Amino acid sequence: MRLVLALVMLAVFPNLAFAHSGPEHALGFVHGFEHPVGGLDHLLAMVAVGVFAFVLGGRALWAVPLSFVAMMIVGFGAGVAGLPVPFVELGIALSSVLIGGAAALGRPMPVAAAMGLVGVFALFHGHAHGAEMPGGANGLDYVAGFTLATVSLHLAGMTASLTVARLAGRFGAGATRVAGGGFALAGLGAIAGWI
Repeated sequence: MRLVLALVMLAVFPNLAFAHSGPEHALGFVHGFEHPVGGLDHLLAMVAVGVFAFVLGGRALWAVPLSFVAMMIVGFGAGVAGLPVPFVELGIALSSVLIGGAAALGRPMPVAAAMGLVGVFALFHGHAHGAEMPGGANGLDYVAGFTLATVSLHLAGMTASLTVARLAGRFGAGATRVAGGGFALAGLGAIAGWI
């Protein structure tokens, strides 16, 4: 599985294979990677996507995170182009609240609806990435950085959910739903300034 993931990442982002690609590559990639993990609002939302995908299961395990990443890249393009997107900061702030809340509810949801839910919030996250890209950064390297960080956070959410579910045994489904609720509460705490 790890080998397959590594090969997919190299196919999608061939610049990762270059050992000596210059300082522009490092600047763009590192800044891109740091953006999702550097802010609590981004971090909570992206891990919550992984928890939500795990709670839904089946096709949602890959379709929900893929939808987030695809729409985040669309939002990035809008941010770089300077296209106005209203309520970006509010959308980012509410993303972990609503995605975590949806996971906490644990209700069956069509995969397309779940993809739409995370996709809307991904536009806000992507727009922020694009609007805040450093001036000297290579755009493709920057996209590779924040995409890899985002995928890693989604996988962290899914892996943590799987671990909790296995440890909790027959209470596993409830435990992962509680985790979703935790992300919703943490998002509210971040909005209110408590954390």
